Amino acid sequence: MRNNCLELADDYSETMPHHAAGSQARVLLTSVFGPYARDDEYGSRVLNPMELYHNQVTRTQGPFSLRMFHRSWGLMLIQANIEAPCTVLDFPSQERFVEELQRREYDVIGISSIISNQRKVAAMCRLIRRYQPRARIVIGGHIANMPDLDERIDADHIVQGDGVRWMRGFLGEEEGAPIRHPLISSGFTTRSAGVTVKERREDVAAALIPSVGCPLGCNFCSTSAMFGGKGKFVDFYRSGDELFDVMRRLEAEMGVQTFFVMDENFLLHRRRALQLLERMEEHDKSWALYVFSSANVLRSYSIEQLVGLGISWVWMGLEGESSQYTKLHGTDTLPLVRQLQSHGIRVLGSTIIGLEEHTPENIDQAIEYAVRHDTDFHQFMLYTPLAGTPLHAELSRQGRMKPEGSYDVGDIHGQAIFNYRHPHIPEGAEAGMILRAFERDFAVNGPSTVRIVRTTLAGWRRYRNHPNPRIRRRFAAEARELPTTFTALVSAARLFFRRDPHLHARLSSLLTELYREFGWKARLAGALGGRWLLGRIRREERRLREGWTREPATFYERNAAVRDNPAAELTRAVLPAAACRVARSPAPDRREPVAV
Repeated sequence: MRNNCLELADDYSETMPHHAAGSQARVLLTSVFGPYARDDEYGSRVLNPMELYHNQVTRTQGPFSLRMFHRSWGLMLIQANIEAPCTVLDFPSQERFVEELQRREYDVIGISSIISNQRKVAAMCRLIRRYQPRARIVIGGHIANMPDLDERIDADHIVQGDGVRWMRGFLGEEEGAPIRHPLISSGFTTRSAGVTVKERREDVAAALIPSVGCPLGCNFCSTSAMFGGKGKFVDFYRSGDELFDVMRRLEAEMGVQTFFVMDENFLLHRRRALQLLERMEEHDKSWALYVFSSANVLRSYSIEQLVGLGISWVWMGLEGESSQYTKLHGTDTLPLVRQLQSHGIRVLGSTIIGLEEHTPENIDQAIEYAVRHDTDFHQFMLYTPLAGTPLHAELSRQGRMKPEGSYDVGDIHGQAIFNYRHPHIPEGAEAGMILRAFERDFAVNGPSTVRIVRTTLAGWRRYRNHPNPRIRRRFAAEARELPTTFTALVSAARLFFRRDPHLHARLSSLLTELYREFGWKARLAGALGGRWLLGRIRREERRLREGWTREPATFYERNAAVRDNPAAELTRAVLPAAACRVARSPAPDRREPVAV
């Protein structure tokens, strides 16, 4: 390790390194190499594929699991915001990574990774030293939280926090220039029920990144730790006006009406959110927003404000009745979830298995509490003290962290094992507990994709005759496939679960509601489409039993400054309108101090 840049400082501009080539430096940004969904010597695991929902949310739902991939958004954000020629290589194989090192010379090579992939990062650093010994190696992402990472890999710089600001400073560019937002589809190659979805432009959500870090700073949160802990975050767009301009440009460039808002607690920034609502109303925008939010923050908005903002999905923590985490205190989440769903707002609940108060005797009670919420989707994760978090530091002081040689770091991804000694749960019991949580949720509440249909129907019924045409348009767009594709899915699921009295009755009731609402069109879709889809589901079930897995495609992209690589796709980005007007003038640094 030649130059460790892990120091947590509010002002690092005087001490941070600079590359001699400045904006002429040739930059390669890459994710770790695949394949990912297999057990190998580098820490890849079948249990930890590059599919967020199938990995952590619909894990045991078999052919009904929601399958999709997500790009490495951080790399795309950095590429869009530096003037230096920059190529992104996302999801390469090891052979493709070596090929790139042999084919083109780079001055800077950046790798982004999570902690469980550290052996892949070490191997990539060795390959860079072998094929491009003059390149400066920069490591970022959650792996940068590891305090001893410089002893594990051969890199030049390890970067926590705001990678855009750091890379701009490293290349001698203006650190506080306005942020150009990359054009990112939130997911790709979506598949469920044995069918890969045909992705039309208007059906795909654009990823929107208003800020990074988290003001709440839960002690187990690796993202919060990466940006300096509680209260530290970086606002890329502070006002609703700026955010609206970006969204309008993404709409124009990508043809989207839906935005996946990658912000740890978007609605916490109330002034920005309400200003965005004003602009949406002023310009008659029927956008839909998928957001992360804590329960208490959600309760601070009226349902009219949430619906007006287009809040269509909410990802929220449901840590349990006796949780120590104050973001739930004073909020009864069961009626909150019911209220949201009754207004067409789909809920993805998130529950931690293995909190300090959990025991073998009460864990099933905690699981039942989560399952009673009947959320549209439900994530279960093991309570995991990752390196760099306050929880890891606390358990280290208590002597409760397991020695690293007693487990494989590739298994510390929140779905397999504890890396510490739990005060009540015997070693090895955690794997069965989290599996039991997924299975119980599926057995009681059925396929998540079908639950979506129920909530979408509730929203359509409530708002189809709303006096505001802006509201009506959004719910009409979301309900577009209710009489056809969604009805076929419910019908197929009903046939699939015909020997399960509980789920069969639940699905029969929903199918009857769809038939009553949409008449002959839904009945035709249910009769013909349902039987066709059942065949696809059964075929998918057989493939999964035989061990079939999925891998993402490799992406190879360049920014406008790259002149000598026409084989790579040219990427684009957008600036808010206000930034475009002042692009020639020095821009103030509008962001909070963060750790780098």
